[in-house]
Amino acid sequence: MAILQKNEEALLIAIKKSSEKGNKDNISRTKAYEKYFATYPEIKWAFLAGMVSRNAGYNMCDLEGYWYPKVLSKSFRRTLFLTYERANWLIFSDAYPQLLLYHYSTISGKPLFHLGKYLNISSFIIGEWMRFWKNRDEKRLIISLIINEQHVIQRPVIENTFYNRKVFRSLVFNFQDFMHFSSVLFPTRKGQLFGSSVSNFRKVDDRIELGKRLSEILFTPELFPAFYDFAKNTEPTGSRYDYEQYFPNKKMKDTPMLRCTYPIITHQISIPNNWDQSTSIKNKWFREPKMREPILLSQWYQKKQKQLQALLAVENYFVKDMYE
Repeated sequence: MAILQKNEEALLIAIKKSSEKGNKDNISRTKAYEKYFATYPEIKWAFLAGMVSRNAGYNMCDLEGYWYPKVLSKSFRRTLFLTYERANWLIFSDAYPQLLLYHYSTISGKPLFHLGKYLNISSFIIGEWMRFWKNRDEKRLIISLIINEQHVIQRPVIENTFYNRKVFRSLVFNFQDFMHFSSVLFPTRKGQLFGSSVSNFRKVDDRIELGKRLSEILFTPELFPAFYDFAKNTEPTGSRYDYEQYFPNKKMKDTPMLRCTYPIITHQISIPNNWDQSTSIKNKWFREPKMREPILLSQWYQKKQKQLQALLAVENYFVKDMYE
């Protein structure tokens, strides 16, 4: 292995410190992604990551809102929160150092992505950054980052024995997955919601396809300005009310703010990210996504919220202590 120069060692230390600071919680991650995109708008994945992080925030806060504590045990809600937190922490710990390598490469005027191997970054995505540096294919880079980050969480979270048994094979998760109650939403300050519902979440191919659909929606030329306007003018708190405050019909706030609800979680360092050493890269991952459903989800969202709340209101629909 090549010997690092002193300036390279200092650079790696700075990247690690900045990444740890940004990875404190959901709010810090959202802000870091969106601030980065404001500086480097050619790295579109950063804005996608910021908007998806906002969704993760309200999914976490929903667990301590008005509805879920009525039917889900405290221990099960805690496990769900830790699942969201772990997945998003892992993605940030892998992706943000990549973004900083691009930042320092831009400053120095030469690619520094070879240093990614000292940050446990996969050889696949290092190669894709080098390709981007040469040809500036923004669309391929965002797809490559989607592919990489979904594989980053596949083994440590999705296939992890604990999370798989406690969460991904639970009645609650599979019911929501089957009924498409879960979704990733991109709001506007006019009260509209665009996005895509989530299903087959355990399958990496389906999550990659979802990521590609979401990127197509987010950067649709006629829609992107409204999404960016929302992000610039709406402080992320983790509460679903961040979105609902703009609805035409005013809604009561029924989910708390994240930093008033959850403590900072200390994570164990993950194993090195070498997923590409045992996985073949599929050509289909780089194909255009299939846009098979309406992307304007405002009415769909209202309908699904009412359906879910009606089900949760039935006391015996879920047995509260079955997820202890």
